[in-house]
Amino acid sequence: MSFNNLKLIDPIRKAIAEKGYETPTKIQAQAIPKVLTRKDVLGIAQTGTGKTAAFSIPIIQLIHRIDGAGGKKPLRALILTPTRELAIQIDENIRDYNKYTKLRHAVIFGGVKQGKQVAALKQGVQILVATPGRLLDLIGQGYISLDDLKIFVLDEADRMLDMGFIHDIKKLTKLLPKKRQTLFFSATMPDHIIELSSDLLYQPVRVEVARKSSTAEAIKQYVYYTDKKKKVDLLHHILENEIGEEQTLIFGRTKHGADKLARKLRKLNYKVGAIHGNKSQNQRQKTLKGFKAKKIKLLVATDIAARGIDIEKLRYVINYDVPNVPETYVHRIGRSGRAGEDGIAISISEPEENAYVKAIEKLIKNSIEVAEHPFPQTTKPMTEKEKKEWNKEKQRRKQEFFKARREAKARQEGRGSKR
Repeated sequence: MSFNNLKLIDPIRKAIAEKGYETPTKIQAQAIPKVLTRKDVLGIAQTGTGKTAAFSIPIIQLIHRIDGAGGKKPLRALILTPTRELAIQIDENIRDYNKYTKLRHAVIFGGVKQGKQVAALKQGVQILVATPGRLLDLIGQGYISLDDLKIFVLDEADRMLDMGFIHDIKKLTKLLPKKRQTLFFSATMPDHIIELSSDLLYQPVRVEVARKSSTAEAIKQYVYYTDKKKKVDLLHHILENEIGEEQTLIFGRTKHGADKLARKLRKLNYKVGAIHGNKSQNQRQKTLKGFKAKKIKLLVATDIAARGIDIEKLRYVINYDVPNVPETYVHRIGRSGRAGEDGIAISISEPEENAYVKAIEKLIKNSIEVAEHPFPQTTKPMTEKEKKEWNKEKQRRKQEFFKARREAKARQEGRGSKR
C-alpha cells in the first residue's frame, strides 16, 4: 500500500511526499481511513510506529474540508499530550503535513511565559496541541473555547496517567462537546486505561500494532555485565570501539545521575548534552536542537524528559542505568530503529541491576545477547555491608520515584500563577 491509496487530498500528498513518505506504517494504514470516516479510534501503538502522522494527517484533511484556511477560524481539533517535548514534536509534524493546506495551528505548554502562546490563540487556531496544565489555565483565563471543537485526541494516555494527569483529564472532558470525534492512543491497555477509554469513546474502531511488551525486530539488543566502578570506563570503551562518530542517546535513572554522567563524559572530550526535569524549558529545547543539528554527539536523558524525542535515523540507544520497570526498557530502545530503520540498543548492567535484565527478558520473551568486553563483572557475591547499602539505595530510589511523581502533579496543578 502507498499513501496514494488512502484518499488524501493533493496538498497533503504533496507535503508528505516532500517528507519522503511513500509507504504508510501499519498504524497509519489502519488508522487514517477510519479517522477520515469520522469514527472514534482506539489506537494501541508505542512511540516510533508513526502514530503522530496516523492522527495528524487525517485531522488536517477533515478540518480543511470543514472550513478551509484563511481568516480567523474557531478551534476544531485539540491534541492533548503529556510532555512539552512531545507537544512541540507533534506541532512540528503538523507544520510539515500542513505546508500546503495552511490551516492555523499552535502549541501551548507550561514552563515558559504565556504571552506568545496567547498571541497565537488570538489570531485564531484550528488545531491546538497542548499539555494539560497550560491548557486548563488558558481555558480558565478565557483564551480558549472548546464550543466548536470537532476532534479530540488523547495521545500517550498511559504516560499521561503515570504522570498524575488523571484529574486534569477528567476536568477537561467535562468541558468537551458531547458531539465530537475522539482518537485515543496508548502504548498499553491496563484496566485504568480501558476504563478511561470507555468513558471517552463512542463505538470505537480498534487499531493495534507493536504492543508495549514487544520490541521492534529492527533493533539489535546487547547487554554488558560489569561492576559499578567500571561502568564509565566500559561506556567509554563502547563509544570509542563500537559506536564511533554516530550520535547516541544515553539513559540515566535520575536527574542527578544524568548530570553527573554528562560531566564525566565531557572530561573525556565528548560533546554532551543532558535533559531532565530540573532543566528549564529553554535549556531543554536548546539541547535537543543541538542534538538534532548534530552539534551534540551524546544526549544523556531521564525517561520523562526523553518522552517525545523523535530523532530521525538515530541508531544507538544506551541504557547506562538499566530500568527497574521492564516496560520502560521497551520505551527507551524504541528511540532507535524508528520507522523501519535499523537500531542498536546496549545496556550496561551492574550486579544490582541483573535482576532487572531478567525481568526485561521475561517481558520481551527473548534473551538479550551478552556482549564480551575488557571489564567483565566480578563473580564475588555482595558482603552483608554491601547488601545493606544496596537496600538503602533501593529505598532511596523508590522515594525519589514517588517524589518525582508528586512534584510532576504539583507542577501541573499549581502552575497557574507562573504562566
